[in-house]
Amino acid sequence: MISPSIVVVKLITLFLSLLVAYLAFYAYKRSESHPMLYVSVGFVFIGVGAICEGLVYSVLGTSLFSAALIQAVLVSFGMVLILRSVMSNSNNEAI
Repeated sequence: MISPSIVVVKLITLFLSLLVAYLAFYAYKRSESHPMLYVSVGFVFIGVGAICEGLVYSVLGTSLFSAALIQAVLVSFGMVLILRSVMSNSNNEAI
C-alpha cells in the first residue's frame, strides 16, 4: 500500500507540472513560439512520469524495477523536450 503522504506529494507534483505546462502552452498560443510548445509537452511528460511509478507498480502489479524504469523514461523524455526548447535559437531552429 502506498502511504497517503506520498500520494499527496505526487499529486501536488502532478498539479504543478500541469500548471506549468498549461502556462507554457498559453504562451505558445499567444506568441507562436515553438520552443514554448516543447516546454509544455515536456512538463506534461514530467508530471505523468511523477505519478506513474506508483500506479504502474500497484495497479498493473509489475516489479518495482519496471515501474521505476517507466518513470525514468517518461521524465527523461520530458527533460529532452525542455532541453530542445532551450537549445533553439531565435529563428526557432535547433542549434
